Amino acid sequence: MSSAEEAAGDPAARIELLRREIHSHNHAYFVEDAPAVSDEAYDELLRELRDLEAKHPELITADSPTQRVGGAPQEGFAAARHAQPMLSLDSSPREADLRAFDARLRRAAAAAGVDVEYSLEPKIDGLSVELVYGDGVLERAVTRGDGVTGEIITTGARTIRGVPLRLKDDAPVPVPATLAVRGEIYLPIEAFDDVNADLIKQGKAPFANPRNAAAGTVRQLDARLTASRPLRIFCYDVLDGGDNFTTQHALLDGLAAWGFPVNPLNARATTVDEAHSYFTDIEAGRDELPYEIDGVVIKLQDIASRDAIGTTSHHPRWAYALKFQPRKEISQVLKIVASVGRTGVVTPIALLRPVNIGGVTVSRANLHNVDDIERKDIREGDHVRVERAGDVIPQVVERVVQEGDDGARGEPFRMPRECPSCGTPLDRSGPYTICPNSLECPAQLVGRLTHFGSRGGLDIEGLGERTARQLVETGLVRTVPQLFDLTVGDVRKLEGFAERSAGKLVEAIQAARTSELARVLYGLGIPEVGSAVARTLARNFGTIESVRAASVDDLLSVDGIGQVMAEQINGYFTAPHNVEALDELLAPTRLVPRPEEASAGTTNGRDALSGQTFVFTGALERLSREEAAELVRTLGGKASGSVSAKTSWLVAGEGGGSKLSKAQDLGVRVLDEAGFVALLAGLGVEVAEPQSAA
Repeated sequence: MSSAEEAAGDPAARIELLRREIHSHNHAYFVEDAPAVSDEAYDELLRELRDLEAKHPELITADSPTQRVGGAPQEGFAAARHAQPMLSLDSSPREADLRAFDARLRRAAAAAGVDVEYSLEPKIDGLSVELVYGDGVLERAVTRGDGVTGEIITTGARTIRGVPLRLKDDAPVPVPATLAVRGEIYLPIEAFDDVNADLIKQGKAPFANPRNAAAGTVRQLDARLTASRPLRIFCYDVLDGGDNFTTQHALLDGLAAWGFPVNPLNARATTVDEAHSYFTDIEAGRDELPYEIDGVVIKLQDIASRDAIGTTSHHPRWAYALKFQPRKEISQVLKIVASVGRTGVVTPIALLRPVNIGGVTVSRANLHNVDDIERKDIREGDHVRVERAGDVIPQVVERVVQEGDDGARGEPFRMPRECPSCGTPLDRSGPYTICPNSLECPAQLVGRLTHFGSRGGLDIEGLGERTARQLVETGLVRTVPQLFDLTVGDVRKLEGFAERSAGKLVEAIQAARTSELARVLYGLGIPEVGSAVARTLARNFGTIESVRAASVDDLLSVDGIGQVMAEQINGYFTAPHNVEALDELLAPTRLVPRPEEASAGTTNGRDALSGQTFVFTGALERLSREEAAELVRTLGGKASGSVSAKTSWLVAGEGGGSKLSKAQDLGVRVLDEAGFVALLAGLGVEVAEPQSAA
């Protein structure tokens, strides 16, 4: 008797059989591009499965093929930390830079006793995502975000046909209990054209390029819209659970065996000449591909040797992206206007006669600053060569003389003396022109509010760019301080908000009133102040009042703050417009930053783990692995997702698995959770006891 006949009288068995068969057909169609059955036969299998699940809803599981189509819109996106940082790549379009990378890598490899072989992959122009599996079933999908934390987009990711909901369990390398895979979600070029045509019919702005379209589609709160667009994915890295792979190609083979789509154009090379030849071939066939690529990624083949080569805070030293030269076309400057950005920088923008560059219609281009315009001698009416840098951001490269030009030209462009948005006199700082009215200028306000409420800032859930723009355009918020005066009734006036969602936003804003000082300093968007400098200022000055009162000399006394940074910070807090706006913002009924104990020139333990690398594995009871890693970083240490000879400590919770075995083989020191907590206690950091179940 066949398995189908055996399952006929057992709904659970029949449902399981149908799921396996449909998963297999999905893989054949969307990953291998080799459909095994007709569309009608596939639809019949899916209909039977839907009918059975409708009769037996208790048998529906998250990995069922019927769960790919999204349900009702979500309220918003939660955040999650990645298994390990999703770093960017060092890149350049110049062959000389690739050869310099090759020389650096070979020197480092020789010092570490490592042979150099390269893995080569087309660089997909899409949205980077982490897919997390538990026991082979998709549990979570997270955007790259800032590289450490991203947005959870699981519902939308389930609608992408190439994303396996359940991994194959018959692969040569068993699927680990916990697996985190990195991939690139993209929208095929043909689908991109169809999506834009539909948006134009609806009177909506089209997407600028396929990458933006993929990002905008997968981040839809209504996953039904995500499901309506044929997104695809290629996977190329393992962030957690890849300890059994020794080379990049073994890793790619393993991903394919588990059911992930892997780019068939991947290759390998032993010399930089071979790598560049591959790049040349890929570039020549670029326009024949059904998806956008913007270069080639070159990686050290040997995975175990990568730790010896190391990484910077931004990119790995063992990988490089050789980018394609930007696409260029000629257009005409119809008008030059001044545009004010979030940071107050006023940028000249060329309004162009629309021109198609690499499949994208360009009608605006960046002129950077007044010095750039004068150097290139760009005027209204001129013909210019326009390129999309990185195939995304349009910019004017140079003026060109076209046949038939009569030599008559417009007047040279002059930057306005006053901000075109708020009328404040503009400042000239080096090559840049700046509006100093940073907290009240309407043109800056949308970006300011978005940055103010970002995760690194006050972390106000629901205050994204769309909401910030509505608040400004409706006049509900004319200055940053007015954000804290919003009521539920105010927010309900905005498109897309009902009583519940309006209440949640107002509640989130009010909860942010007592945010940490470092978050407030970052959220203000002070020139030169990123999250690290914000923490430094908070630790050294303790209160917002002390930071505002700090002189340039006071700031220079802080380790890591130089002359330019000190002058920018002091200038921000002493500018008359900002003084008045900050006084309003810091009223007791609005924002009251939580003070931080000043460091008084000591480290207060924040560098106690400097130079030490921790890896966490298994389940911890008193804190999550993400929380434990954050504590290590706070104390100056590094948290990694993989064990190597450079690992200082492995902290093993329940079910440590392969990382524990590897640590023991390498002689890495191992702590259980109690030992880690004791280590922290010795550094003055207490970890709360877990709450007992009621």
